[in-house]
Amino acid sequence: MQANLARREPEMLARWQHENLYAAVQAATARREPFWFVDGPPYANGDIHIGHAVNKVLKDIVVKAARLDGHRATFTPGWDCHGLPIELQVEKKHGKVGEKLDAPAFRAQCRRYATEQIDRQREDFKRLGVLADWDTPYLTMQPAFEAEQLRSLARIVENGHVVRGFKPVHWCLDCGSSLAEAEVEYQDKDSHSIYVKFAAVADEALRRVFGEHADGPLHFLIWTTTPWTLPANRAIAVGPELTYALVRAAGEYLVVAADLVDPLAEVLDLALEAVTTVAGSALEHLKACHPFADREVPVVLGDHVTLDAGTGLVHTAPAHGQEDYAVGQRYGLPVDNPVAANGVFIDGTPVVAGQHVRKADALVIDALNAGGQLLRHASIRHSYPHCWRHKTPLIFRATPQWFVSMDANGLRDAAVEAIGRTRWIPGWGESRIRDMVAGRPDWCISRQRYWGVPLALFVDRTTQDMHPQTAQLLRQVADRVEQEGLEAWFGSAPGDWGVDAGRYEKCPDTLDVWFDSGVVHQCAFRSVAPDAVIDGQAPQADIYLEGSDQHRGWFQSSLLTSVAMQGRAPYKAVLTHGFTVDEQGRKMSKSLGNVVAPQQVTKTLGADVLRLWVAASDYSGEIAISEKLLARMADAYRRIRNTARYLLGNLHGFDPARQMVPPEQLLAVDAWAIAEAARLQDELREAYGRREFHVVYHKLHNYCVVDLGGRYLDLLKDRLYTMRRDSVGRRSAQTALFHIAEALVRWIAPVLSFTADEIWRALPGDRGTPVFAQRWHVFPSVASGSLDWGVLCEVREAVKKVLEDLRAAGKIGSGLNAQVVLHADGELAALLNRAGDELRFWFITSEVQVRPISPDADVAARFTLENGAALGVDARPSPHGRCERCWHQRPEVGQNAVHPTLCDRCIDNISDERDGERRVYF
Repeated sequence: MQANLARREPEMLARWQHENLYAAVQAATARREPFWFVDGPPYANGDIHIGHAVNKVLKDIVVKAARLDGHRATFTPGWDCHGLPIELQVEKKHGKVGEKLDAPAFRAQCRRYATEQIDRQREDFKRLGVLADWDTPYLTMQPAFEAEQLRSLARIVENGHVVRGFKPVHWCLDCGSSLAEAEVEYQDKDSHSIYVKFAAVADEALRRVFGEHADGPLHFLIWTTTPWTLPANRAIAVGPELTYALVRAAGEYLVVAADLVDPLAEVLDLALEAVTTVAGSALEHLKACHPFADREVPVVLGDHVTLDAGTGLVHTAPAHGQEDYAVGQRYGLPVDNPVAANGVFIDGTPVVAGQHVRKADALVIDALNAGGQLLRHASIRHSYPHCWRHKTPLIFRATPQWFVSMDANGLRDAAVEAIGRTRWIPGWGESRIRDMVAGRPDWCISRQRYWGVPLALFVDRTTQDMHPQTAQLLRQVADRVEQEGLEAWFGSAPGDWGVDAGRYEKCPDTLDVWFDSGVVHQCAFRSVAPDAVIDGQAPQADIYLEGSDQHRGWFQSSLLTSVAMQGRAPYKAVLTHGFTVDEQGRKMSKSLGNVVAPQQVTKTLGADVLRLWVAASDYSGEIAISEKLLARMADAYRRIRNTARYLLGNLHGFDPARQMVPPEQLLAVDAWAIAEAARLQDELREAYGRREFHVVYHKLHNYCVVDLGGRYLDLLKDRLYTMRRDSVGRRSAQTALFHIAEALVRWIAPVLSFTADEIWRALPGDRGTPVFAQRWHVFPSVASGSLDWGVLCEVREAVKKVLEDLRAAGKIGSGLNAQVVLHADGELAALLNRAGDELRFWFITSEVQVRPISPDADVAARFTLENGAALGVDARPSPHGRCERCWHQRPEVGQNAVHPTLCDRCIDNISDERDGERRVYF
């Protein structure tokens, strides 16, 4: 085995490609039970970053481990290809649609750009050692995928989950489009904080509630951080279970929540005197005058009203808020949206007509101040929704859109039930996504874009209802799209589909890109693996694996589409991993200079070191990376690699078909080593099954460094290098090493893929089937023997401590320079005596004597073992000569005239007249 991963890995990749390794693995495992893995598609824009590397390597580990468990596991990579980011890149070069390119040409450029990005990302993913069907990925822009997406929409429509609504949605003024929940991120923002008086309408209802005070100046006091939404105000909401106080303030009356009187007095810098209190429910249907629009607005009840901030009275604009919209629907409030798609207020809007939303706050505040309705104006810093692409604040804006309804036909309850039937790794993922689904609004699936799959609906010009044969028409469109591409729809008229153009019009929208990726569970199979689709239904995936942000993204969109289509989750299990940070817990940032590019790591350290870092990290939280951590991983990798080199070096020339020693003839320590390896394999198999790859790493590393390198391989050197080539002792060692190597190469294959392939090809025996098609190694059944290995290991550690003291004092160089005396009684003495002269090989010393223990014995150290046995250890430099062949210092060295520099056992091993050394234990 050669070093220099960074240079050799590309050579191995070229060989994998030449051999078509992925196809060979699939052919070798074709008759096994399938393990269905669905790759969440990265977006086809820009180079991959370290987060992409973590994600793809984790997926590769899962799939390769599934093959060890005896499955046929496919890995079909995919890419998300539609949407605004690609449109923006094309606009930079070609301008917006209509400037240089018409819509079909613009879409063609988007497709070309996405293809270029996919090619770049694919090479970086392959360089990571990810074994996948890179030549046949699924792409959301493939005609077959786009067609199946329309068929999936047809099934969702048939099942009664698609509705049209004039509802408030997150709207990005820079995108010029609505956004999905997963496209929204929250950042701190400085906003206006205003307290506004709504004058109560003095009528009989007000008098019934407030009596004599109703005839004085009386106001409902609201608080808002979005002054621009006041032109759309249609009500004031109060909490039905809350108590409200009528307070006297500077000669007028204000209605506020009773529990907020004292904090409001401080904020407003006013003396507030509570006059009377009433229940929130008593305020229902009272009326107030809009502060600057010519209309009255009612007081309504809303369960969303809390005492967390403000006054306990909530300004309600159904066009600009989800909760506002919901309460407005209960009371039949108008949903008047005065803001156009470009963010400008429409004509006729009081105070701000013709003005942009971002300039409206100041105008509204000036109007309130001039009218005497502004009681307090300040600034507040708070969390606010932003566009994930532009990082700019969003607005809530009611627009006519198409939605997947959460409640029209029971989708919410069915989705929550499906969540409970899914395995979540880590376990907290279940409650997180359940809470999100239980409280989420309807899913807006319509977008006002050019580059995307069309929302291929025909809408009644008068009623705005879908055509009664929508599902059939969607399938008809899908068939054409599969043959001719998207322009089969975009370039058509209603009449081309047999639809009455006088009554119906085409929907101009595209589908939300989260719908694209959300139906991967069906479309990926149909587009690249149609044989897996049975009766029109793709198989349920065994696992989905993405970052923890996808509880509100891909995991959720996939869940909703799958439940809406076929009543079950698309996955049996979901694994989420954390995000990459530096050693200080900071996010990767160019400005901080802490970005670690996977391309650079593979060029310097090699992909296997990066893969080992991924496996060693506990992905349930944030994943730290730095040059220092990678250097530590490189050192850990070398230890594992050196273990493999030792195994291979000592198996050179070994023919397992002819030279394997039967289990009953193995030396005791070799049988024990095989049993220990088998036990470890069981633990590793369980850890892989639990997806605890950091546990796999720690157990593997500890095994190579401590169990093998620090003990077994160390004591084997004498037997391997001094006994006769064909002796039972040496072949027994090689037999054990062979089984360990056969197991080790499988254990590391999911993680250290390049190294595993190199080891596999160098091992003796038939290697025609790739290592990535292997199952777990089958160890021979070995007898436990008569030695208590746990006790022997304890005694060995005690002896090592005493020898280390001698070494530190400069009295010996190695254990072979020492002779050891062990003081023990009872079962411990019997155990130590059982091995006789062979005991020295266990301790790697030149001589070991066992003597009874006594309080007066002159020993270097005393120990009490875990079983309570007393042990005394004494060691001193050996006075005997050193055998030049085995380096043991023995009294017989110099006694043989023919071989004066050798010990007796070495003479046995080289002499034709003798039978050679025989061992039983070590």
